[in-house]
Order: sequence, then C-alpha cells, then structure tokens
Amino acid sequence: MPVHIVQLGSPRSPGEGLRLGTVRRPPRGVPKADFAKRDFYDVWLPNLAPSADLVSLGLDAVSEKEWNVFVRKYKAEMKQPDANHLLDLLAAMSQQSNFAVGCYCQDEARCHRSVLRELLAERGAKVV
Repeated sequence: MPVHIVQLGSPRSPGEGLRLGTVRRPPRGVPKADFAKRDFYDVWLPNLAPSADLVSLGLDAVSEKEWNVFVRKYKAEMKQPDANHLLDLLAAMSQQSNFAVGCYCQDEARCHRSVLRELLAERGAKVV
C-alpha cells in the first residue's frame, strides 16, 4: 500500500487514498469546502512544507548548485521534531494504507515533494 507523490489539483489516481497537502498555504481563491472536491487535498500538513524563506529559495533556484542548497536546507528543516515525527508516521502508515502527499509545483524534480519522496523512502515507506 504505497504513498503516491502527486501534484495538488491534478486528477486523483484510482486507489490513491487520502490526499495530504504538504504546502505552506491553501490554494488561492478556492473555498475550503472545495479543497478535496477539486483534487487539492483532504488534509493539510503545512509542517512538511518548506518554510516561507525556503520556498522562495527553491522557486528562485536556477542552477543545480542553487537547487542543492535548497535541498540541504529543506532536509535540515525536516529533521526538526514535529516534521521528523510526521515523516515517521507517514512511513509507518504506508505499510497499511494508501495515501498521497503533494504540492502545487508542476515539475516534481524541482519541488520539495521530490525530497519528501526520498525522505519517506529512507524511512522504509512504500513509495510509488
């Protein structure tokens, strides 16, 4: 029962399960009641989103070197107790249930969800 890594707002895959939004802010202009209906997320987990300053750093990264700085700093944030415990919980949950984690970014390779994929896999999560 794997974790799916998704772009929020994209159509749900069959068997995807509960969708968790690992973003700093809710979708703009969308009523809270419509978040799940419009395939954004069912539950919001901002503790797994990069800090506001780090989001800017990641979005502005042009070179591989700049992106690697973002990745290093984001991994450091994910070592903080709240985020670390959430990652452990999600890894454990992936052994028994289907769910998805996601962000709005179109390109997963330049999105924190690519790092989440790696961090979850390191904890033994089953990741699609």
